[in-house]
Amino acid sequence: MEEPRSETAQQEETIPETPSLTPEERFRIVRQIGAECLTDEELLGLFQHKARPIAYDGFEPSGRMHVAQAVLKARNVNLLTEAGCEFIFWVADYFALMNDKCGGNLEKIQVLGRYFIEVWKALGMDMGNVKFLWSSEVISSNPSYLLLAIDIARSFTVTRLKRCSRIMGRQDATDLTGAQIMYPCFQCADIFFLGADICQLGIDQRKVNVLAREYCTLKKKKFKPVILSHSMLAGLKQGQAKMSKSDPNSAIFVDDTEADVRSKINKAYCPPPPVVQDSPLFDWLKNLVLPVQHEFVVPRKPEDGGDIVYTSYEEVEADWIAEQLHPNDLKAGMALAVNRLIQPIRDHFISTPELRQLHQRVKQIAKENAKRAQASAAPAPVNDEQMRKQAEAKQAQQARQRMARERDRAPRWTPTAEQVEIIDEYVALFQRSGARERAAEIARLCSVEPRQIYVYLNNHRDALDEMVAHLSQLRLSEIQRVHDARSQPIVTSTN
Repeated sequence: MEEPRSETAQQEETIPETPSLTPEERFRIVRQIGAECLTDEELLGLFQHKARPIAYDGFEPSGRMHVAQAVLKARNVNLLTEAGCEFIFWVADYFALMNDKCGGNLEKIQVLGRYFIEVWKALGMDMGNVKFLWSSEVISSNPSYLLLAIDIARSFTVTRLKRCSRIMGRQDATDLTGAQIMYPCFQCADIFFLGADICQLGIDQRKVNVLAREYCTLKKKKFKPVILSHSMLAGLKQGQAKMSKSDPNSAIFVDDTEADVRSKINKAYCPPPPVVQDSPLFDWLKNLVLPVQHEFVVPRKPEDGGDIVYTSYEEVEADWIAEQLHPNDLKAGMALAVNRLIQPIRDHFISTPELRQLHQRVKQIAKENAKRAQASAAPAPVNDEQMRKQAEAKQAQQARQRMARERDRAPRWTPTAEQVEIIDEYVALFQRSGARERAAEIARLCSVEPRQIYVYLNNHRDALDEMVAHLSQLRLSEIQRVHDARSQPIVTSTN
């Protein structure tokens, strides 16, 4: 396998610009990608000084492939190669192993990696300017990679690394394995080891890409990788910012049948006209269908006026706001468009016996993954000791709730200034002492009901936590000693 170029070689290489495109034209092509670019100035400068920059993306072969990962990635890669970039795909099979995909079975992970590559071939990705490097092969044959990852790990705290946990699809950073904490260090190392000029990944990978730029600052590296992040396609359910592989109804997968696609689109969240915001169908229209197909066709019967062909997002939005486009027509057009997008993939995987066999193997692995995920989501068996602790915790919670209800029902009491002074003195004594007695004894000294003094003390939040823990055990003798030393009598409530 060809060894990736070093950072030094990457920085020193300067080739005369491609005569067919100016740097500004190349910049405009590439900026069709992306929700964010860090930074535009650096990207333009890169095209001004380098004829063939290296763009990179890494992917975990982790299961079924959804339409965004397939179609949008093929489009983005082709835009970069059109602008004169060489694209390196880092097939992150070791990373999927670290992230416990496929139950930690490397052979199954690699089957999925081959499947992903075939999907992109089917979609017309510019394979002449794309390299696929398998992390398992490169890392095992290059000790320098591990040294680079170790240096990155030494440069950041665990807290900083855990902030990158969402790059692995992990929402909870408190329950990570050691491998998952190291994961960002390895992903950051990919960028420098491959000599990447451009990191073209999803916006969900932003934190680790920024980590790479921070590493450049720490190490005083002259060149930082440009971060070109694409937006995430919304899930089909209400409130889903991105599609989820673990929820089949939130995503369209490339192996879904035409009927599957129509069914999922028909069930998709679709707020009525004129609402466009938070509509997954309009998100797909803007970020998937029109950028790839350059038109949106709404199929209608001849008696209903025939098909409508839109060539811009603004046209569709205008008709929707004016209530000239019915939700059923919008869904019909979206189902038609998505089926057209993934039909080449369906055709590809029935074209040869080898590809049919690969597809069947992937479907089997996907079923195993789904079964494993379902089992891990089931509650763990509870033993007798755990049941006892749970019952005690429930009883304690119920007791706290009863106390809260009693406190809320207690009559409100406004003490006089003298009473406040006396009660505050009790509080100060209580905080100093280890005395023990019932709360009612304190109340008796103040000539008020126990619940009333509790309400007052509850309003003194600084003292409350300490008092609740010890109030019922405060010794009357300690309190009496304080008041015996006072010259004035205890003032009773005027309530």
